[in-house]
Order: sequence, then C-alpha cells, then structure tokens
Amino acid sequence: MSPANQPRQTKAERTAAAREKARQIREEQQKREKRNRLLLRWGVVVALVAVIAVVALVVTSSMRSNAPIGDTGPRAANMNANGGVTLGKGNEVKAVPASTVDVASIPPATGQPSAGQAANAPGIEPSAKGEPVKVVVYIDFICPICKQFEDTYGEKLNQARNDGKITLEYRPLGFLDRQSTTNYSSRAANAAACVANSYPDKYADFFTALFAQQPAEGSAGLSDDKLKEIARGLGADINKCVDEKTYRPMVKYDTQLATSSGVTGTPTAFVDGKQWGIGDSAQQGFDAFLDAAIAAKAA
Repeated sequence: MSPANQPRQTKAERTAAAREKARQIREEQQKREKRNRLLLRWGVVVALVAVIAVVALVVTSSMRSNAPIGDTGPRAANMNANGGVTLGKGNEVKAVPASTVDVASIPPATGQPSAGQAANAPGIEPSAKGEPVKVVVYIDFICPICKQFEDTYGEKLNQARNDGKITLEYRPLGFLDRQSTTNYSSRAANAAACVANSYPDKYADFFTALFAQQPAEGSAGLSDDKLKEIARGLGADINKCVDEKTYRPMVKYDTQLATSSGVTGTPTAFVDGKQWGIGDSAQQGFDAFLDAAIAAKAA
C-alpha cells in the first residue's frame, strides 16, 4: 500500500507517537549522561591513583635518600659510647675521644620492661659521692613530649648544672623517623653530633634551637639546609658533615642500643640511676624527683 493510501493517523495516535519519540530521546540522553558520569568517575579514580603513586614514589625516594649509610662508621668526638653528650657548668661539654660504631656489636635485647619496671640502660649508674648528680635523658628531636619536657624542666636543669649540682647528658635517638617523610629524627641527631664533634661549646645552644624550631610530627621536618643554617647562626659550620651524613650510622647504632636496653619511648629520664616515672616516682613531677636526688647526694 502506497503512503498515499495509508490510513491517516488520528490526533491521539500522532500525540502518542510524539510522546514515544520523546521518551526514546530522553532515554538515549540519560544513557549518554550515565556513560559520561561513569567515564568521569573512572577518570578521577585513575587520576587519584596516579597522584598517590607519584606521592608514594617521592616519599619512598626521599626516605631512601635520607636512610643511614651502612651499619659501621665514626662516633663523634665528645659523645660517649652510649650516644650521650654530657653538659656541665656553663656550656662545658665532657671531652670524649672519637671512636667507631658497629651495629653488629650491639648486645642482644634484654626484653622489653614490664609495666613499672625500669629500662636496663647502660651508663646511668649514680655518680660518686660528692660528685654532681648524674642526669641522663633520651630524647628525639621531633618528639612533642620531649619538647614539652624541655619547656617545663629545661630551665631548672640548666640552672642545676650551672650551679654544679648535676651533670646533664642528652642521648638523641632516631626513634620517630617514621613520623616524618625524611627520617628527620636521625637527620637532626646527625646534625647535633656534627656540632658536638667540631663545636662542643655550641652544642647546648644548638640543642635548644632544634626544640625551639621543632617541626610537626608527620611533616618533612626541617631541611638539611635549615639545620645547617641554624648551626651557622651559632658560629658552627657543619655543612660537609650534614651533606655526607657522617654520623648517621652512629645514630642508627645508638637508637638500636637504646631499644635493646629496654628504652621504649622518649623522653626517658634517669637521675642517679633511677628512672623517672617508675616506682615511687610514678606520680611525682620531674622537678621534685630531681630535687630529692640532689638533696640525698648533699646529705
């Protein structure tokens, strides 16, 4: 039958046909929009995965480039066999000859201390009668509680050592390398060792400056250039020492030695052989704990 002979559609039929055509157009448009949304979402996912991969690569590369170089190396002059720098009156640093370290020589771990049990840290024994009280503090330069400890008790400790009542030994560790993207704890400890080795009279001021400018946990930390700048501002040139990571094996050694000795966190403080926060001192402020030790030594 020719188009001319086809029955003429009624108005209702034409309306229905138009509606059907419009429905088909809407459905097709909805399908296209759905496809576009899916493509957009997948594009965003792919882009995010790519960004995460790049960030992971950058972080991994950064951490690798800042990793310690080997398990053996020099120990800085003026740092004892346990990784400590001992400060006396003024900014006087106890002289100690340079030596070497070997991570393989660290004694096996004695086991983690149970609750209420002191760490078996080496070199914390009481000083001889008539000598200043020996204070030993394990710290990490990115540890916020260490900064709080210094802000709270630093002035008292410095006054006590300037008065000849105590010797103050700090043992910097790389405990919290995982809390920065550049192993900041170990980098800062290395920089401090560089100062101790070549500019011992600047050590106390450099130590104080690192806590005054402490970076936030989880950040990249202060750059090597910034560490060198801080030292330079105090009159200490540690550029070569920092660039060559001279004492990073030593920091690794000291950190593992502390761990094997049962030191589980920072700050961990000992006063004449007794660990603060353990036993009778568990509920005692550090200032009272220190005063009691000074009084006992003077009796």
